[in-house]
Amino acid sequence: MYILKTIKKEAIPAALNQARQYRLLGDPIEAESICRDILEVDPDNQDAQITLLLALTDTFKQDLSPAFSQAQELLGQLGDRYCQAYYGGIISERRAKVHLERGGPGSGRMAYEWFRKAMDLYEKALNSCSPGNQDAVLRWNTCARILMRNPHVAAAETGEGEQMLE
Repeated sequence: MYILKTIKKEAIPAALNQARQYRLLGDPIEAESICRDILEVDPDNQDAQITLLLALTDTFKQDLSPAFSQAQELLGQLGDRYCQAYYGGIISERRAKVHLERGGPGSGRMAYEWFRKAMDLYEKALNSCSPGNQDAVLRWNTCARILMRNPHVAAAETGEGEQMLE
């Protein structure tokens, strides 16, 4: 077992910048590690929590579990309603994309349900954002366009009281 080294508090801004760069380079594992180092020193660092959440969603294609559960847990730690709704939408949208890309029995229905959940969360985010922040609109429109381009992705034919998403 290894004992992890601790970064200095003064290094957090540069480390956070590095984590974002690793995400852009397609290396979410490195970004995740850096964010965890930051959060070890500053557990309430919202930027590190968000970057970690996004890095986890970057790994959904390879292995949905446990990354999905970890992202959901981080979501509950975000400080305001907008962030919780917006980033909850991103988690749901990225999960929908995994179901869409994997295909197979029931995947279209699951993708639809997760896209709709994402769209609902983006709507909720719009209610608590400033007029200059239209990120939720852009993401909502992306989900809508994906659904319109994929007619095989349709709502579930569920029985009374049955829920697809938990």
